[in-house]
Amino acid sequence: MNRTMQALVGLGSAGLLALTACSSSGGSKADTGQPSGGGGMTVNVGNVSGTGDVLTDAQGRTLYASDEEASGKILCDTKACLTFWQPLLVTDGQPTGPSSITAKLSTVARPDGTMQVALNGAPLYSFTEDHSSGDAKGNNFSDNFGSQSFTWHVATPAGIASQGPGQASSPAAPSYSYPNGGGGGGY
Repeated sequence: MNRTMQALVGLGSAGLLALTACSSSGGSKADTGQPSGGGGMTVNVGNVSGTGDVLTDAQGRTLYASDEEASGKILCDTKACLTFWQPLLVTDGQPTGPSSITAKLSTVARPDGTMQVALNGAPLYSFTEDHSSGDAKGNNFSDNFGSQSFTWHVATPAGIASQGPGQASSPAAPSYSYPNGGGGGGY
């Protein structure tokens, strides 16, 4: 089995486990992200080896935004997408972060009425394949849920990292497609 196939099988297995966990939770808010509120900062800054300073949630998980949602329109709203990409939610007020964040923190309304943290208008998510702080496996990651494609980049204190002309290149991240909006089938 080649490395690409091994990676696909591994991600598929993780996705099936995540789907199983979500289906047994009864559809609680935990399925789509944990609301942040109360004490502490909504967004923090951490360092990822090979990537540099990135924004993190309260648990230290790297935060990402997709190219397709840069305008603030929520497109990751299916159960399959939300199994892999958890929105960073706030229960009240504006999101907070350290003064080293020079990009603008704000919120956008999700289709279910919850408020999601955004950076320069782009909604922020954590990635289920990042298992500990310092992971950034979702950087430059491309996936597809049904007919909606996404390309994800880490959020940095200055904005969303991307691979535009003249920018440093990161190692290529894998690309996955989930037929019919399902998570992990069709390999």
